[in-house]
Amino acid sequence: MDPQDKKVALRAITYGLYVLTARDGDQYAAAGVNWVTQTSFEPPLIAVGVKTDNDSHALITSTGKFAVNVLGEDQLDIAKAFFRTTKVEDGKLNGYAFEDGPETGSPLLVDLPYWWEATVTDTVAKGDHTLFVAEVVGAGVRDAEAKPLNLRATGMNYGG
Repeated sequence: MDPQDKKVALRAITYGLYVLTARDGDQYAAAGVNWVTQTSFEPPLIAVGVKTDNDSHALITSTGKFAVNVLGEDQLDIAKAFFRTTKVEDGKLNGYAFEDGPETGSPLLVDLPYWWEATVTDTVAKGDHTLFVAEVVGAGVRDAEAKPLNLRATGMNYGG
């Protein structure tokens, strides 16, 4: 297999861009992620690929809970704030206001149009990412008209 062809072909998979958050007591973690998909209607299940050396991975592993915050198509600047180490200051997560999720306590970014909270049901630990399969236990809509941010539209790549 040609390594360059593999990279280009795998990057053709369509992804959104999200902020994954988790909390364990006063420890918070947030990360920009794009490997997210729904896997079942009933029960409502999602799967999220999380890099194993990420702080979010550690908190999800310890609590079995997390939230996914969906970025709007005009929120690339917000997304970029979550491609670095998590910082909580003045009631903000990496500079953005949040509230605790009602079901998991995971941070919900108040400026983002959609969110859901989830509890882990299964874990597949292979390679440099862990796949967390989780049941959606809460969801919210702040702006039903917002179009989600698509990774390809940002000019960035993750995968391959």
